[in-house]
Amino acid sequence: MRRTRRLRLAAASTMVTATLCLPPAAQAAEPRDGGLTGLVNPFIGTQDEGNTFPGAAVPFGMVQFSPDTGHNTGYDHTQNRIRGFSLVHLSGVGCAIGGDLPVLPTTGDVTETDYAKYAATFSHANEQASPGYYRVALDSGIEAELTASQRTAVQRYAFPATDKANVLLNAGQALHKNVSSKVEILDDRTVRTEITGSGFCRSTRPYTVYTVTRFNRPFTAHGTWYQDSITPGATKSAGPGRNGAYVTFDTTKDRTVEATTALSYVDAHGADVNLATTYGRSFDTVREAARRAWEDRLDDVRVQGGDATLRTTFYSSLYRSFLAPNIGNDADGRYTGWDQKAHRAQGFTYFQNWSLWDTYRTQSQLLSLLAPREARDMVISLLKVDEQGGWLPKWGYGPVETNIMSGDPVTPYLTHAYHQGLLKGYEERAYRALKKNADGLPPADTMYTGREANREYIAHGFAPYIKGRPYTKPGDSDYHHGGSVTLEYALADAMLARMARDLGHPADAARYAARSRNYRTLFDPSTGFFRARDASGAFAGPADPARSKGFHEGTAWQYQWLVPQDLPGMVGLIGGRQAANDRLDAFFAYDELLKDPEKTAREVWVHGAYAYYDAARYNPQNEPDLIAPYTYLSTGQPWKTTDVVHAALTLFTNGPTGMTGNDDLGTMSAWNVLSSIGLFPVQPGYPTWGLTTPVFDRVDLVLDRAYYPRGRLTVTAPGTSLSDRYVQKVRIDGTAYERTYVTTDALRRLGTLEFTVGARPSGWGTAPQAAPPPLK
Repeated sequence: MRRTRRLRLAAASTMVTATLCLPPAAQAAEPRDGGLTGLVNPFIGTQDEGNTFPGAAVPFGMVQFSPDTGHNTGYDHTQNRIRGFSLVHLSGVGCAIGGDLPVLPTTGDVTETDYAKYAATFSHANEQASPGYYRVALDSGIEAELTASQRTAVQRYAFPATDKANVLLNAGQALHKNVSSKVEILDDRTVRTEITGSGFCRSTRPYTVYTVTRFNRPFTAHGTWYQDSITPGATKSAGPGRNGAYVTFDTTKDRTVEATTALSYVDAHGADVNLATTYGRSFDTVREAARRAWEDRLDDVRVQGGDATLRTTFYSSLYRSFLAPNIGNDADGRYTGWDQKAHRAQGFTYFQNWSLWDTYRTQSQLLSLLAPREARDMVISLLKVDEQGGWLPKWGYGPVETNIMSGDPVTPYLTHAYHQGLLKGYEERAYRALKKNADGLPPADTMYTGREANREYIAHGFAPYIKGRPYTKPGDSDYHHGGSVTLEYALADAMLARMARDLGHPADAARYAARSRNYRTLFDPSTGFFRARDASGAFAGPADPARSKGFHEGTAWQYQWLVPQDLPGMVGLIGGRQAANDRLDAFFAYDELLKDPEKTAREVWVHGAYAYYDAARYNPQNEPDLIAPYTYLSTGQPWKTTDVVHAALTLFTNGPTGMTGNDDLGTMSAWNVLSSIGLFPVQPGYPTWGLTTPVFDRVDLVLDRAYYPRGRLTVTAPGTSLSDRYVQKVRIDGTAYERTYVTTDALRRLGTLEFTVGARPSGWGTAPQAAPPPLK
């Protein structure tokens, strides 16, 4: 339940008029009447594998109603043919998923059943989007508008004058693998579908979505198709492959057709229940409700300073950070659990879609700060996954495990929630689930892999890298990434050790703390870097860390800093602070960066959205080294964190190519938001926030008083700019502060965090005791 009293800041009155909808590469516009939705450009990241979508959604909504142009995740800004407007999209994922029930308005006779053939051409000049709304004028002369509520998609089509205005509902094609589908025309306004699909990177267990679409006026004709056969007048069709229905309207007098589509992961009744929440409301009413929902979310963060582009990229990132996880239960509370049975959420909202390998590093922390009530329901939902499915997830889509990515991301996700107070009343239940996950293996006959290499890790202190080991379950194998998996397991063990100690389990705490130092088993003194080990314990792969093997979507250069639980220990291994700073400088191409930050970011660091390997530089486009710029906070040179972070922020631009690689359900966007504010979770899974220079003169955060009693936090850095970006001093509630980090407990008590900035580095934060402490 959202707060009933909102903090409205005086700064809002200084903002001037703007248009609501942004063209695809528009510069940031000032909002009207203090509105912040006008500062969001949903087209950012829709090109060059940002894999975002420009369509309509509400915060954390079940439905993401958006055009599909043929890209495997939906929309590609370089394309000019729309195959349909479909219901489900995940922001920034790297593999095909969703795209269920693409619908498309057409005119004339229905002659094609493959959406690649009947796709409609369009121009980006005739396209607009803003939070909760999408519009496009198709070259066919039809205008399509999309909006959404929590569980429904609402569409409005303006047709030319014709007696053959059609809406095609394609149940048999999607972005992922379509296993089978059923379509039924119930009456002269209503079409029902049942769609079973699977996929996401590699095969997963099938899952089913149910939809019902109801139009605001009767259609004059209808029919179905199956494969290449079109049957006018038919009311039912079913089977694998192309399968769908069309309905036809006479628009010679009334040229507008509206329809509402509801989605359920439970059953047809659930879709009907969800339809009832919206059907009967006009398109404009639903659109305005969606806009208000986004305004309410964005209004929790008010910034002053920065140019128009900076504000647009910031608020667009904030917008994307609230797109997932997604509501999974119907309006009556029912949801499909991971045991594939129907359950009812009581006292909480059930959420689904868990890109945990990504989100545990940034997005989960941002949601705990700005949306703690929803974040609490999210972690309760994860515990329901364990309770009903038997194990905690790794990368969950809907009601199934995909096992995509590696390591143990669910542990730092949940331990962070614990430290934020989001697990109150569930602490021991969560601890039992995490302990089971940390010490065991899922049964062979389940869809989970869990800590797949746990047996060897516990016995020998490392997860072995076994090249070519056959997959035993869908998804990724930890054995294929033994080097990075060892580091991820050790990080998770460190976080679980602290939770165990807090909850009064000292023996467990000691055991997990000892395991958290397993990162040392990978250190090769001859190279000074981590190296994966094979099953015999021998170092595997080339000695050159840039060409290392066994590191998931990265190299030993990028993973060397993923020891947030013990950075002093890592620094000691490589020879002390000076050696670490020399290596960091080489990693970030620091000398080049000082001469031209933006050029260094674009030409030295970045080599392509999926260029993960054979690299000795920072990769700001992917998750493994998102934390790396903040390592300087622990090596006595905090000003260099500012240099690197502010260079990386230049990669976020106001246009379709303005994302740094896949957004991964808001992970990269949350990195932008947190880094821009000057607060970053430097120990994922533990309540430590690193400090660095904000990019705005002032940021006002409205916080939930149930979790942050002060109800607000104001971060100031007057005069911050490219030239004046170095911290000279920090004051907390007026008192001088020398540390380079704060804890969540401190944040709960804070009202103001003040940065004084200047043109040259200072001595602030350089003392050894100023650095974030290791976990012991």
